[in-house]
Amino acid sequence: MIASLRNLQYYKFCSYGFLRNLRFFDAFLMLFLLEKGMSYSQIGILYAVKELSLNLFEIPSGIIADAWGRKYTLASSFLVFIISYVIFYFSESFALFLVAFVFFGIADAFRTGIHKAMMTDYLEINGWISYRTMYYGNTRAWSQRGLAVSSLLGGVIIFLAGSYRSIFLYSIVPYLMSFALLLSYPNVLNRALKVGKHQRWSHVGETLLHFWTIVKQPNVFAVLTNSAAFTAYQRSLKDYLQPIMVSAMALIPVLTNIADKQKNGLLLGGVYFFIYLLTSQASKLSGRVGEKKLRKASLLSFVVGLFAGIFVGIFYQYEYWWLSIVLFTVVFIVENFRKPTVTSLVSAAVPTSVLASVLSAQSQLRTVIAALISLALGFIADSFGIGVAIVCVSVLIMLFFLAIQLTNLSKKN
Repeated sequence: MIASLRNLQYYKFCSYGFLRNLRFFDAFLMLFLLEKGMSYSQIGILYAVKELSLNLFEIPSGIIADAWGRKYTLASSFLVFIISYVIFYFSESFALFLVAFVFFGIADAFRTGIHKAMMTDYLEINGWISYRTMYYGNTRAWSQRGLAVSSLLGGVIIFLAGSYRSIFLYSIVPYLMSFALLLSYPNVLNRALKVGKHQRWSHVGETLLHFWTIVKQPNVFAVLTNSAAFTAYQRSLKDYLQPIMVSAMALIPVLTNIADKQKNGLLLGGVYFFIYLLTSQASKLSGRVGEKKLRKASLLSFVVGLFAGIFVGIFYQYEYWWLSIVLFTVVFIVENFRKPTVTSLVSAAVPTSVLASVLSAQSQLRTVIAALISLALGFIADSFGIGVAIVCVSVLIMLFFLAIQLTNLSKKN
């Protein structure tokens, strides 16, 4: 990466991504819920509720951020995350877990898309917009390193504490640090308008109108759909790697003198650490994709990721656990290679003045798809097993992808 881009704000962007992903429970969330007596159907409902909560607040959060100020909107989301972590820690019933996931979804809504919009603003202010794919890729690489460290530390915490629930309290510390970090961002990235109350409401209306004009353009909608569908797929699928890895770990004759939970914590944390180091490199490599090749790379990676997902389910069904884990890793790598490229495609297609709103709309589309996938995965897994569930949703997303591509071709012709 060009040395002149590595200034103080660049390192703040990297630190944000690293700290944001220090959620020590991420690699163990499904195992935690299964331990609490939740079925896959109930887990599917919980994940869907989180996505729907995110969906309800998605576009309003982007519009509020564009109209009132991104820095303070983003910082406040971390306080809501902390509330959800406290509820997770004390939850013992399905109803309380619903409340925790609702708060988690609301917090995610006020975070998603805003930080990318701030980075794009920063690049434009400094005349560096032509380096956006490289910049996104390098900063995202740090977020993946955060996930790697988070998984490893989460495993250590479980080993020492002997329980999953304590990792929620430990996750509060990096989120308080994230809150303080965001407040240190320069005010030029806040985009807060110094106008009266009535003028602010007027600006919200203008932002909404401008936002709708941009999103309904066919090329913008196509890019948003391409990005949202695969991210929703990977996001809904990723926690199913946990029970697959537990099945694989049971065959390894190591750490046999400690409790299964502690053994799983250490081994899963180590495997996730390795996976996220790979996804970090994938994010960095995406920065080398030329601007003219971004669209082709996004389409090809979509297909590769879906085929990998199909074989994850097939190998799991026939109990080839390690092959299933390898293909699952490919899905993770593809998503993290794609993310900077599709973000660059979106930021190139829309004005920065409404970019936070457009990125929030992209995330809203993603949450609708993710909610449906989560429900389908849960109910199919309870009835026919995890392998069949993964194959079914992978094929459905593949058909959805083909339908979108055919629609776009017909519009061009």
